[in-house]
Amino acid sequence: MSKLMSDENQQTPLGDEVFELLARASTSTLATQLYKKGIRQPFLVGLNPVGDKFDGFVGEAYTMRFIPAREDIDPLDDPYRTGNVLQWEAVEQVGRRQVIVVDSRGDTSAASAGDMLITRAMNRGAAGFVTDGALRDGHALAELGFPAYAKSITATTRPASFHVAELQVPIGCAGVAIYPGDILVGDRDGIIVVPRALAAELAGPAAEQEALEQYLHNRVSAGESLWGVYPPDEQTLNDYRAWQQEQNTIEKEKVNA
Repeated sequence: MSKLMSDENQQTPLGDEVFELLARASTSTLATQLYKKGIRQPFLVGLNPVGDKFDGFVGEAYTMRFIPAREDIDPLDDPYRTGNVLQWEAVEQVGRRQVIVVDSRGDTSAASAGDMLITRAMNRGAAGFVTDGALRDGHALAELGFPAYAKSITATTRPASFHVAELQVPIGCAGVAIYPGDILVGDRDGIIVVPRALAAELAGPAAEQEALEQYLHNRVSAGESLWGVYPPDEQTLNDYRAWQQEQNTIEKEKVNA
């Protein structure tokens, strides 16, 4: 086992609360929080959700790296019996809260996966499937309701263009560095990468920012001017804290009723 794989297996587990708090935050909110930490561009630009039957996901990166297929290594007459079974191994190894993320080098000439493999990953408890290439069976995936993101849809099978080179190594996906165990958060806008070392630190502030911005949005939607509301001045922040206390009191009364 390589040192990288050994280190990946020994990563400190993240508590349920971290995932729950990150799930409350949009990718835009997380981009702001990461920008404050010096992470300038963590968003996977150009990748879109397949279908509209899911809102998003939070998961730990399980990485897969593609290289171009080569005729002597990946013969066309029997592409699935050449010994290049890493794609199947990934699907059979992926666990709860992990998201398979593929470095397809932005190449959409063939699919990174299709309905059968993604359905199996879903049944194993995976959080999602992400590629900066293409996926097959777009209609079936849209009906599946499982978080899958890609640059495009194609019918062309993966062995026509790609050889699966490695699993669980650092990759680049849509121009962003992703290390095994990093946290990916997806919503209807796309996907953002949260370095694992920052996930616990950012989870609480991100959830709080999301709640504040929803409050501010409600005020702007009601017709208020931006001045003093967005960004909030001290009076608006005091109003928000008072509103929060009121909401907490209402929730407690409901529980005790």
